[in-house]
Amino acid sequence: MTKRKTPLVIGIAGGSGSGKTTVANEILKSVGSNRISLLPHDAYYRDLSALPENQRKLINFDHPNSLENELLVEHVIQLKNWERIYLPVYDFTTHTRTNKTIQIEPQLVIVVEGILIFAEPKLRDLFDVKIFVDTDDDIRFIRRLQRDIAERGRSMDMVIHQYLTTVRPMHLDFVEPSKRYADVIIPEGGRNQVALDMVIARIESLLKSSDKTLL
Repeated sequence: MTKRKTPLVIGIAGGSGSGKTTVANEILKSVGSNRISLLPHDAYYRDLSALPENQRKLINFDHPNSLENELLVEHVIQLKNWERIYLPVYDFTTHTRTNKTIQIEPQLVIVVEGILIFAEPKLRDLFDVKIFVDTDDDIRFIRRLQRDIAERGRSMDMVIHQYLTTVRPMHLDFVEPSKRYADVIIPEGGRNQVALDMVIARIESLLKSSDKTLL
C-alpha cells in the first residue's frame, strides 16, 4: 500500500481588510478547490452564548484569546493525518457559535486564513508556508467598515468605535509584529498579481516535488 503524502499547510495572515480572503480565493481558483481544505480563523471564535447580549459586545474580538486556537490546531493536525473535520459556523450578528458545522475533507493542501494565526506559536509551527498580506491602514479600515455594515449588522459608529478601541491597538500589539514570521509578504493583497503568480507557482512546485521544501 502506497503511503499518502503529508499535506502542505499554508497560513495566510494580515490585518483586518488586508485582502487575505482574496489571496486565499486566488490560490483556491488556481490550484483547484478539489485539492484544498480551507479553514478561516474567523470560524473559531469562542461561543459567547452563555453571556448576556450586552456583555458579548464588550469582548475584545481582536485579541488571540477570543479564538479557540486549540480546536483549530487539532483540526489542522487531523487534516494532516487525512481525517475529515467539522468546521464550526459562527454567527457574527449574535457573537455565538451556531449548532451547524461544515464537513471538510482532507486534501493535498490545507489553507488557514486569519488575522492572528501567526501570533499563536502552536498554530504557527504547523505551517509549511507562511504568507503575510500587507495593505495600508486606510484601505484596510474602509474595507472593514464596508464589510461589517453589509455583512455583520453593525452601524458606522460601532465599527469606528471597535476599530479605535480594539482593532488598531491589537493590530499593533499582535498582527504587525507577527509579520516577521512570514516567508512571503504580499503588498496590496489580491491586487498584486505578480506576487500571487509567484506564490501559486511555488505551491504547484511543492506539490509536484517529493520533498516539501519551504519557500
